[in-house]
Amino acid sequence: MLEGKKIVLGITGSIAAYKSCLLIRQLIKKGAEVQVVITPAGKEFITPITLSALTHKPVVSEFFSQRDGSWHSHVDLGLWADAMVIAPCTASTLGKMAHGIADNMLVTTYLSMKAPVFIAPAMDLDMFAHPSTQQNIKTLTGYGCHFIEPSSGFLASGLEGKGRMEEPERIAEVLDAFFTSQEERNDLSGRHILITAGPTHEKIDPVRFIGNYSSGKMGFALAEECLRRGAEVTLIAGPVHLSCSQGIHRIDVESCQEMYDAALQAFPHQDAAILCAAVADFRPSEQSSTKIKREGSELTLHLKANPDIAATLGQRKKAGQLLVGFALETDDEFANAQKKLEKKNFDFIVLNSLRNTGTCFQSDDNQISIISRNGRKDFPKKSKLAVAEDIINELSTILS
Repeated sequence: MLEGKKIVLGITGSIAAYKSCLLIRQLIKKGAEVQVVITPAGKEFITPITLSALTHKPVVSEFFSQRDGSWHSHVDLGLWADAMVIAPCTASTLGKMAHGIADNMLVTTYLSMKAPVFIAPAMDLDMFAHPSTQQNIKTLTGYGCHFIEPSSGFLASGLEGKGRMEEPERIAEVLDAFFTSQEERNDLSGRHILITAGPTHEKIDPVRFIGNYSSGKMGFALAEECLRRGAEVTLIAGPVHLSCSQGIHRIDVESCQEMYDAALQAFPHQDAAILCAAVADFRPSEQSSTKIKREGSELTLHLKANPDIAATLGQRKKAGQLLVGFALETDDEFANAQKKLEKKNFDFIVLNSLRNTGTCFQSDDNQISIISRNGRKDFPKKSKLAVAEDIINELSTILS
């Protein structure tokens, strides 16, 4: 299933760089189009002219291609690709990717990548086993990267065979299998899915607001998962610092009222809505048009209730439409989630708890339970990308 796929191949400074030539041949043989991005250290092991001869494309290495101001756009590469493969990937590059150190074209391209990222590590066993490297691998796995390691790694020592770059034929097979499963799992094709994400900000004055700690990561992960599975996605996003794939119809809002209006307008045309946003329940009764000055030792704010997006959509839900809610609780989690499920007329509700450390606000991980009228499913702690897949699996099962 690599026919017509666009692959960015990242090459770093490892002795295994010579294997990248074999990998390029395997990918092209399967019908892929390959664009090489190589680090300066990578060029010490293999020459760009060799790589260019195989791909029939100029190799990208530096930010600026000439001294006339023209430059290589890492953003364009991130949008062009169907996948990025970094093979070989050194410990140094793993560390830079995990911590966002964008000091070369390869890492910058990775940080702009909208497509799945596959990593084939290549380093000494001791370097691979070091806690720093293992933590970087864990971090990148949490970000949704796929690691391709030799199958011989699962031996008595637990690390034997690890660190060695997987063979090019096997890497090509992994990519082929991934895209084959993608094609087969187009289970939301033709479906229209509405998702709300992030916080809302309720203005007090021009410089202050009432809000919460939501990053929007869970909602954006859900939007990307729905898009990946063929859905037409409308994402209503509160004020967050996140980007999404071009195929997602994004509507940016700030306040609950703006999100309410956008959701009501979009909902009649949807097969399902997933209400993941952490919407403020209250807003100031009055908003000052100028900055409120500090006078005295107290300031009293009068709040009034915001419109209830979930309850309104639950009332307007038509036969065949699904409505999914979220419940973030601090105590009596399951009882409170069950009440919300019934009150809002959800088909199922996703429960997470602030008592699960390292999850929820600002985190890349989450731990959920899915509660419906038919029962409850508990899931272990996972990356939000993996949690999104679990939630959409549940949604897809009901829609089908």
